[in-house]
Amino acid sequence: MACRWLGSMAALAAAASLGAQEPPPTIRVNVNLVHVVATVKDPAGRLVGTLQKDDFEIRDNGVPQEVAVFARQTDQPLSVALLVDISGSTAKDLKYETDSAARFLRTFLAEGHPEDQVALYSFSYDINRGDFTRNYASLERQLKVLHGDSGTSLYDALFYAAGELENRQGRKAIVVVTDGGDTTSSHDLKQALKQAQLADTVVYPIVVLPITNEAGRNIGGEHALEFMAEGTGGRTFYPDPSTQLDKTFADILAELRTEYMLGFYPHNVPLTKDPFHRLEVRTRSGQLRVSARNGYYGDSVGGGSADSRISVNPGRTTKKR
Repeated sequence: MACRWLGSMAALAAAASLGAQEPPPTIRVNVNLVHVVATVKDPAGRLVGTLQKDDFEIRDNGVPQEVAVFARQTDQPLSVALLVDISGSTAKDLKYETDSAARFLRTFLAEGHPEDQVALYSFSYDINRGDFTRNYASLERQLKVLHGDSGTSLYDALFYAAGELENRQGRKAIVVVTDGGDTTSSHDLKQALKQAQLADTVVYPIVVLPITNEAGRNIGGEHALEFMAEGTGGRTFYPDPSTQLDKTFADILAELRTEYMLGFYPHNVPLTKDPFHRLEVRTRSGQLRVSARNGYYGDSVGGGSADSRISVNPGRTTKKR
């Protein structure tokens, strides 16, 4: 009897030992829906707004995914955070910027979805933010009282605006008018980009150049904004503030009105220690160019999910109008 008991215990111990030696699973099945906003252009640069779900392909860390959700963005409300740089370096062009922004907002609210809303942010050292609204008169009044100040907290403004967009429904975009400089932010470019990607918002920088030649310009700041635009599926503009701002705003508005919303449930994605997933979005036609964010923050070893979020604590740098 004792021998049989010892033999059974030995067998159980061996089985437990074998189980303990099994490698952890290397495939993750994530049930959280990942949203991707995309714009598509033909070889001539014209926007394409007539594609269907089956025209798109998505890869998550190189693995093909099934498009589970598809919608043309014109069917959904849009929240826009308009950020205006009022630091001293942009003061001479501020009148052009605010007048053009006012015309953009009037058209945006008059011709868009009935639930579209805008929040106006201005930033120098501090960040002033307004509520999301459809009240054009209120937005116009806010634009008219803007004046130049010292310091430039560009990355803080992007970070906080993305944080406030995060919990809003529908489409989301940040349009930022700036010369690209940053001197007083407590957040850096990487943190601002991560918050924008977590918020599923597209960033459109409008870089107003106080100096036309590269000598003396903040080339690093301009490249940083290009990097942020590419990472979120937007693009960067370099208009002459006195003659080209209206066309720039019109181009952004056209893109916002010709977007696609794609959604997929990550499946068979290799498990890695990096929570950032690389995304590739393209069409089955090799002739079309897709602009979409280049990744998202999802599961990492030890927890998290595709919908994980970071908190926003405005601290000293934001104040409400």
